[in-house]
Amino acid sequence: MTSPSLSPPLVAPGVASGPIPLTNASYADRIAFMVELAERLHLYGTTAQRLEAALLMVADRLRLECEPWSSPTALILSFSDPQRLPGASDTTRVVRLPPGDNDLYKLAETDRIAEAVIAGELDLAHAFEAMAALDRPPTARWRLMQVLGFGLVAAAIGGLLRLPWLDIAIAGFNGVLIGVLTQLGETRPRLREASDAVLALVASLVAVLVASFVAPLNQNTVIICSLIVLLPGLSLTNAMNELASQHLVSGTARFAGAIMTVLKLALGTAIALYVANLIGLAPEVRALRPQPAWMEWLALAAASLAFAVLFRAALRDYPAVILSAAAGYLISRFAGAAWGAGAGIFLAALVMTAAGNGYARWFQRPGAIVRVPGIILLVPGSASLRGLLNLIQQQDVNAGQIAVLAVLNILLALIAGLLFGNLLLPSRRNL
Repeated sequence: MTSPSLSPPLVAPGVASGPIPLTNASYADRIAFMVELAERLHLYGTTAQRLEAALLMVADRLRLECEPWSSPTALILSFSDPQRLPGASDTTRVVRLPPGDNDLYKLAETDRIAEAVIAGELDLAHAFEAMAALDRPPTARWRLMQVLGFGLVAAAIGGLLRLPWLDIAIAGFNGVLIGVLTQLGETRPRLREASDAVLALVASLVAVLVASFVAPLNQNTVIICSLIVLLPGLSLTNAMNELASQHLVSGTARFAGAIMTVLKLALGTAIALYVANLIGLAPEVRALRPQPAWMEWLALAAASLAFAVLFRAALRDYPAVILSAAAGYLISRFAGAAWGAGAGIFLAALVMTAAGNGYARWFQRPGAIVRVPGIILLVPGSASLRGLLNLIQQQDVNAGQIAVLAVLNILLALIAGLLFGNLLLPSRRNL
């Protein structure tokens, strides 16, 4: 869950170094601010429909005509000055970017800076300085927290599934190992394309070795818990949401990227299992869920805290993130027990979407602080990987069809909840 950092100058080219009231800002200065804002919203995990709507709102306040186009790896921004003749001031910027990742703190800060500029409380030069300050290098403490977050969420998911203690411990160990390798891999860009497969290979080998020489494991479940942070469940959900909102190019590209991530994770796991079989290892596999009911509550608290760390929320937002993650899971859990799994996911997504919109409306902060953690435990990342592993291991097309249907049912319930949640309580803010 790492996102690349930008390194812009303290003041963008063409922006004067002293305070300039927004009403006196030049056409070039306003365009430079819009481009910088768009890049940051993209990198901090904003979906296409929300990003484009936010840019249109800001452009209107900056007295610009803007036609934004967003995809997971690029932005195209066309500008014109409404006070000049058509065609006399047309400017188009094409920006190539890596896929964004959720960073709730930086998203909230960028939103705050944009609001201050629109309100006339901050001039463009100081707005650029404020945004550049977000790019300070991560500290050793921050990196350690991310590594521990990887391990905590992997162990917590094992606890939610009420796995044996050894299974939970191996999932947590693998999570920490993946966190360490992810941090080390940031300095090696050439490994980035294969990183998902390599990490899945390492985690699967650890599980196989333990099951072969120490004690039996719920092997596939432990592997999935270990890889939980890498699974693209949120990307799949965002892709379907973009498709539903008629952002067809962005949704299709994001969906393809998510499917490719699942395939790479499955490939790494399959290689590990093949190598284990080739060298004669015989891992003992069992299906056992022995933990008492209270374990689920403890694991839910741990998972909610871990997601607050991994989504990089500001400390002041930890209570909102933790409560949202727990609330989404509990609504899905109890509503699903009463009316069926699909109804539980739908209701949880609806409530958390409406809650995020209400949070944005009443607290003047991005609704993503509530919405994203609220649905993270509902997304179908684990179901997609489990289905693909079953297909590979059993070589049975029926197993693949069942997996696809399971993922599709989850996605449909989620998207319905997101759409109707926005209807139930529309947000006055786009983030």
